[in-house]
Amino acid sequence: MEVVDQTSSGDFFDEAGNYNYYTGELYAGLFFTTGKVCGESNIVKGFDFRPRSKSGMAKHKEQLKMLFFNPGKKIPGIPFIGDKIDIFDPDRAELYEFSIGYDDYEGESCYIFTIQAKEDLRGKRNAIVIDKMVTWFHTKTMEVMARNYDMSYDAGVYDFDVHMEVQMTKFGEYLVPKLLRYTGNWDVVFKKRERSSFTATLFNFSN
Repeated sequence: MEVVDQTSSGDFFDEAGNYNYYTGELYAGLFFTTGKVCGESNIVKGFDFRPRSKSGMAKHKEQLKMLFFNPGKKIPGIPFIGDKIDIFDPDRAELYEFSIGYDDYEGESCYIFTIQAKEDLRGKRNAIVIDKMVTWFHTKTMEVMARNYDMSYDAGVYDFDVHMEVQMTKFGEYLVPKLLRYTGNWDVVFKKRERSSFTATLFNFSN
């Protein structure tokens, strides 16, 4: 990986060039490389994510990949909320409203699948993490064109409120992400609250 241009301010990095903030470290771990990376596949479909076999930042990266590529599925290893992300579990699904619409997305005809938490959860708000998820499916290929989701939770020892957007595009036969946008804040006991936003734009793909 070549860093063409980089600008930072404040204490984003420490004196050794390491990230002072967890959000920055996780972002770099997902999108940047250190040294040479070999033997990886660019195929996500059917990939078996195994966060339990990892620890530290590697584990958190694996959990976030599961959230990006398999939203709505149970994510092991996250205290208090791992099973609450499984919105298609019968006990969890009854807390949501599901709807399907139809519209164009960037000139392509798409089905719009919306999952949103019911307004009156009658004390069951702490049973869910995903507040809303909207997915655009291409009507002909059923490929995911884009997905937005909002998540929030307060576990006492930590809390977060996050909005994420993912836009996809085709590169040859592959469906690849072209934009990822994040806005949110989170707080963990004994650490300072982090409020951040980023937009990652991916382009100039090559084989």
